[in-house]
Amino acid sequence: MTERVRLDQWLWAARFYRTRTMAKTAIDGGKVGVDGQRGKPSRPVRAGDRIRLSRPFFEMEIEVLALSDIRKDACAAALLYAETPESLDRRTRAVAAQKLARAGLIPPATKPDKHERREIRKLKGLDGEG
Repeated sequence: MTERVRLDQWLWAARFYRTRTMAKTAIDGGKVGVDGQRGKPSRPVRAGDRIRLSRPFFEMEIEVLALSDIRKDACAAALLYAETPESLDRRTRAVAAQKLARAGLIPPATKPDKHERREIRKLKGLDGEG
């Protein structure tokens, strides 16, 4: 373990993003904050820092427990942070709301065939006729 780790490296090592480039893009886009401030990719992370991550359907707030600049398996990555109880509660409520919104959806058993695709395009007004 190291004493100083860049924010983008730590997010990658903790498996929040698949690549460091994706982590850097999220940080630059304002999706990641550290201790109430907007993050920078090169900002050093320390144990005890609170990181806010904006995901597509929810926000996570985590506390840094350990540092690593090496990406390991998911079990080792989970030891690097702890999600705050408030964040966990908000996230579980958001997931439940999403499931409830999709409760009545019954996906079709197969893809539409050529005739059905033409009918769908007609209904949507995409059949090419002006």
